[in-house]
Amino acid sequence: MGQELCAKSRQPGCSCYHRSEGGEARNWPRGQPVAKEAALQLTDLKEASCSMTSFHSPGDRQAVSAGKLKSKRPRSNSDSFQEEDLRQGFQRRKSLPFGAASSYLNLEKLGEGSYATVYKGISRINGQLVALKVISMNAEEGVPFTAIREASLLKGLKHANIVLLHDIVHTKETLTFVFEYMHTDLAQYMSQHPGGLHPHNVRLFMFQLLRGLAYIHHQRVLHRDLKPQNLLISHLGELKLADFGLARAKSIPSQTYSSEVVTLWYRPPDALLGATEYSSELDIWGAGCIFIEMFQGQPLFPGVSNILEQLEKIWEVLGVPTEDTWPGVSKLPNYNPEWFLMPKPQRLQMVWNRLGEVPEAEDLASQMLRGFPRARVSAQAALDHEYFRALPPQLFRLLDEESLFTVSGVRLKPEMCDLLTSYQKSHHLAQFAKCW
Repeated sequence: MGQELCAKSRQPGCSCYHRSEGGEARNWPRGQPVAKEAALQLTDLKEASCSMTSFHSPGDRQAVSAGKLKSKRPRSNSDSFQEEDLRQGFQRRKSLPFGAASSYLNLEKLGEGSYATVYKGISRINGQLVALKVISMNAEEGVPFTAIREASLLKGLKHANIVLLHDIVHTKETLTFVFEYMHTDLAQYMSQHPGGLHPHNVRLFMFQLLRGLAYIHHQRVLHRDLKPQNLLISHLGELKLADFGLARAKSIPSQTYSSEVVTLWYRPPDALLGATEYSSELDIWGAGCIFIEMFQGQPLFPGVSNILEQLEKIWEVLGVPTEDTWPGVSKLPNYNPEWFLMPKPQRLQMVWNRLGEVPEAEDLASQMLRGFPRARVSAQAALDHEYFRALPPQLFRLLDEESLFTVSGVRLKPEMCDLLTSYQKSHHLAQFAKCW
């Protein structure tokens, strides 16, 4: 649901445009034989809908309170302050059922993708703002396979840094996912604060990203589509992984997956080279790219038109892998021996200078951006890196469903452009006062 809040400014690479590559996000025709996994996930979707719509039985629905609608973890407080009047003034109807289209009201359209339209909405049950992801269906195409996958995975993921799925509304024409409403996403946040983010805020965002990844990897789930558009942010600064349409539950033993996952700019070299056996290290590469992008204010490997170009941009920084540094690399489908003419590896801070301004940032980034997949640090190990030692120790003891911002004193700092704007406004007013 990267487009949950892709509000008003859809960007290249946004999941509103590219749900997947290699057919991962195509609708699942009803006329085709359905694979065993698809059948199981369709069953999961029905169970998810049933479990959510029957969260309160008819007998106790009269006793439902707003507090009980927050699921097991506290609500994210993701509503902006300007919308408080709307929520306060909205008439709640506690007798309305879950799983019914009449229980939610569309307020405005946020974005439209190839298979879903996202609206900002409000729950008529409790008056809280929600994001409504409306998926159109027809008799020929049926339910998009990505929707089945997303629902079946999200119903089992409960974490402060994973977007919360409140409800599922299923009608003959549409399938609607009701998510918690988030203020913006990381892509929009960075575009609103150009030139790189405040180092303190990068640390908080990165800690939350790794915290969410460590949780889903422990649950044996791979996200497979990490990019700034799929990281939602509340007005407090809570960061949450979203859009699990390409995610997969990794079975035991290891299965062969599609190599055409993850938006090209954030796709790791092993997937670019055609590897089909991978694990959590696939997500770690994307997280490393996002880490440096937050410092620099621009993507690491943008503007490429194909896989070979993407690989060459990576080799310009990391150097070309060999059998010594990456056992088995020469046997991968897209490997090219001519790459040995490429330059030698460079230090990351020589390419992205702002890494060198923050102690330990380059070391953490280098452990995430390694060509050989097995050499990449895990999300859990990355949380223990010295880079995060500047954070309060209480953050390392939080329960899964507790937000960082429940710890006293943890908050985002103003970004530089916000400080400049504030200064310019006050300076202008001061001059105006003198003239007056």
